[in-house]
Amino acid sequence: MTTSAIRTASLARRERQKAETRQAILDAARELFVADGVEATTMRAIAAKIGYTPTAIYHHFRDKDALIVELCMADFSSLGQAMNKIGRIEDSVERLRRMGLAYTDFALDNPSQYRFMFMTPLKHSMLDAHGNAVASPDEDAYGFLLHTVTEGIERGVYRPELSDAPELAQMFWGGIHGIISLWFTHCDDPHIVLRDPRETVRAMCDALIRGTLRNSS
Repeated sequence: MTTSAIRTASLARRERQKAETRQAILDAARELFVADGVEATTMRAIAAKIGYTPTAIYHHFRDKDALIVELCMADFSSLGQAMNKIGRIEDSVERLRRMGLAYTDFALDNPSQYRFMFMTPLKHSMLDAHGNAVASPDEDAYGFLLHTVTEGIERGVYRPELSDAPELAQMFWGGIHGIISLWFTHCDDPHIVLRDPRETVRAMCDALIRGTLRNSS
């Protein structure tokens, strides 16, 4: 192997190790944010969880706010990818139903991410590495839902009294989130026999959509 090839391989290895360390930091931070709360979690605690010194973490993230921004962007990007194909469905009602099912699959397949994204209060400003404000990625996810509902209202598919797009979007989102949250917090409760959350969400989506349509026959 030539000297140039050795250097290239060494650089690739260092970059891979750097990426793996960065991901380990993000994963540890997410778990602690969910378990202990964002405010109570320190960079020192994150470092201790993965066996690093706090100084080592600061080589990857300038502070906790920067870590939170990247974690939010990464997790909401994953949700966005799950929703990507659904956006191509022409029928807005079917698109809404499929969004609910895909959202549920994402939550149950990625419980730590979901808990952090939708069940953990965030009070930190979303700023990039240069201190510039970054749009919260959950605004895009909600925007997709709101756009789909608005399209249906404009086409006259919903009952006339359901003309408030944000209200209708939040009814739909709240119902699904409620089922998912109950599953995460009470699935082991012996006094409450919860049904499979995917099937419950499927039934709820069908019932809610059927009840909101102008012509539901």
